Amino acid sequence: MSVVPEETGDERVDAIVAGLGRLGELPVSEHVAVFDEAFSALESTLSAVEEPTPGESVR
Repeated sequence: MSVVPEETGDERVDAIVAGLGRLGELPVSEHVAVFDEAFSALESTLSAVEEPTPGESVR
């Protein structure tokens, strides 16, 4: 099992990952919905990241 960092450095991602903490309170039958929600939120966050223009350095 991998260890999830307490902070990723991105507040949006940190909030999404923190939301996975509620899995322990839910029945297993509800876990898929929580993972789907987190996946969608991460996907939206990633798509909101601006792509660097050619010649621009990535930070």
